[in-house]
Amino acid sequence: MTQDELKALVGRAALAFVPDGAIVGVGTGSTVNHFIDALATRKDRIAGAVSSSEGSSARLRAHGIAVLDAQAVQRLPVYVDGADEIDGHGCMIKGGGAALTREKIVADLAERFVCIADQSKRVAVLGAFPLPVEVIPMAVAQITRRFAALGGTATLREGVRTDNGLPILDVRGLAIQDPPALETEINQWPGVVTVGIFARHRASLCLLGTAQGVQQIDF
Repeated sequence: MTQDELKALVGRAALAFVPDGAIVGVGTGSTVNHFIDALATRKDRIAGAVSSSEGSSARLRAHGIAVLDAQAVQRLPVYVDGADEIDGHGCMIKGGGAALTREKIVADLAERFVCIADQSKRVAVLGAFPLPVEVIPMAVAQITRRFAALGGTATLREGVRTDNGLPILDVRGLAIQDPPALETEINQWPGVVTVGIFARHRASLCLLGTAQGVQQIDF
């Protein structure tokens, strides 16, 4: 199966974790686009969605699915999103699609985080994928120096601004052995809006697309 076919497979499989009548948390990215398309086939059985990006919101609305403001929702039963990397504990690197801050906000509303990914995203140690960090512009140089002290090389993602209007640094050269500790440390640096380590908001389970079908991994 192609990578796109694997993404479609897990996108459809995630429907099994969406309760009838629910407001669904919806992430961002190419795999999530397949989930949104699958969700449209049962849109009459859900109450709407809370989305993590303008792109996902537009796709949901195009399918006739109501998009609710996160401010209007206290809890979500499930949040479905992809990952750039996911380890054996459910910790992830996210933000390749520049939506990491809003993804964490919606994930924080959810009782369960269902990660959908193809098998190439499963890793033993996070860090081969460049770590995205959304930052305040005046702090870029200082944050870059802080990552250099950790052995990482941070570069601005050229021509990209988040839905919040802010730049992203992509950090290469890190082997993230302790995701919760590094997430906590980076979050304390002045000027960091969100780091793309999802350890505090790790996946509850992962639906992994493989040549043998969908593998469910519970954490």
